Amino acid sequence: MELIGVSVRTGTDLPRSELNSSLGLSVLKNKTAVVTGANRGIGFAVAKTFVAHGAKVIACMRAIDAPVVEKIANAGYRNCVQAVTLDLGDEASIKAAVKEIAALTSNKIDVLVNNAGTASGGFFQMMPIAELRRVIETNLIGQILLTQGVSRLMTRHRSGSIINITSTAAEIADLGTIAYGTSKAAFARAARSMAAELGAANVRVNSIAPGVTRTDMFDQMAPVARDRLINTAALKRAADPQDIANVALFLASDLSSFITGQTLRVDGGVV
Repeated sequence: MELIGVSVRTGTDLPRSELNSSLGLSVLKNKTAVVTGANRGIGFAVAKTFVAHGAKVIACMRAIDAPVVEKIANAGYRNCVQAVTLDLGDEASIKAAVKEIAALTSNKIDVLVNNAGTASGGFFQMMPIAELRRVIETNLIGQILLTQGVSRLMTRHRSGSIINITSTAAEIADLGTIAYGTSKAAFARAARSMAAELGAANVRVNSIAPGVTRTDMFDQMAPVARDRLINTAALKRAADPQDIANVALFLASDLSSFITGQTLRVDGGVV
């Protein structure tokens, strides 16, 4: 059935984000959001949550997956999702994506979620420098290049919210995280500079630092290391991607209009 222009399913088994949208709780109504890595994990949850709350989403992924795009769109209204190819390890791909995003949005972007990235485990003394460069190129340089292009569109309209998905690995020196943790720590620091420079144009920049989260990376972690991190958290569980998406929704919305330059840890209470 149709309800206030939103395509919804009948029944009582709607996910909470979709139920909120069907009830009219659309805190992102009339906003356009770019979400990278939208094909799975945290990015997929963020994209679904955003469209469920009224946003139009530009879903960026390395290879466009039509069934995934359809699943995201099913959480919102008609024509609420458009897909763009993006490879953060390829400068030409990033520049082409920015041009395409600008064309699709008529240069008006309200939210950017920098979620896509790559993981790599390995001890410091055995880490190939080529692998370290690859991770930093994707998780830091590529993210900055994309954000430069999108933020220029935001500053034209003197409004915007940039949300960087970093990691508690930026702060917790767990074994084997030299490449991943360093890249995320650098990106979290870069976000603070972005916030300081873009604030005059009313563009906010914040980071979300998830703890252990049930994504593909969860299965790649050594069970002993994963369980140790979970057991150090007050809530004694791993996060679901939706836990991170809920915080992204807050930072994307006007409910957080006076918050910038911050890193919110969503780790279940690792103190």
